[in-house]
Amino acid sequence: MKIGVLALQGAVAEHAAAIKAVDAQPVIIKHAEELAEIDGLLLPGGESTAMRKLIDFLDLLEPLQKFAAVKPVFGTCAGLILLAKQIEGQDDAHIGAMNISVSRNSFGRQVDSFEASLPIENVAADFPAVFIRAPKIEAVSEGVKVLAKINGEIVCAQEGHLLGCSFHPELTTDVRLMEHFKQMIATSLLERNISV
Repeated sequence: MKIGVLALQGAVAEHAAAIKAVDAQPVIIKHAEELAEIDGLLLPGGESTAMRKLIDFLDLLEPLQKFAAVKPVFGTCAGLILLAKQIEGQDDAHIGAMNISVSRNSFGRQVDSFEASLPIENVAADFPAVFIRAPKIEAVSEGVKVLAKINGEIVCAQEGHLLGCSFHPELTTDVRLMEHFKQMIATSLLERNISV
């Protein structure tokens, strides 16, 4: 199984290491044609506005939108913002594939970073979630399953083959959320009658 990491900015090496830790092959993605090689894609944390500028510069927006329409995508932190159909205080979305509304930097600035033991439905009872300038999911539409909340705020959700979280799973050694994404890819491959 080949899982891509959008390598424009952010924790690319850490995501690649997490992919290896679940016995899948990481593929660094910088160009549209490379998307054809992979079974699923990770959108890492970083700075969503800077990422969007690079996506536009490299003509990646439409290829990413087409990919997310049919293949599994997992957005973490800034990657969650890229996936969302609606961003609070902003007219336009980025990839806009997932039926959620998000707000940027909702948990404060860099100095307000924290870690919490988080129950994630169907994944873990005690996932070590690292929040750094994290966004939050303000609202979800029908068909989106909320997987985790902290203090009543939604921080992880899934819509079919799309997964998003506010925190940074790649900054821990816990690979249970990555295992969950790997299983989502396996399910997607089976549904599309592609052997794993």
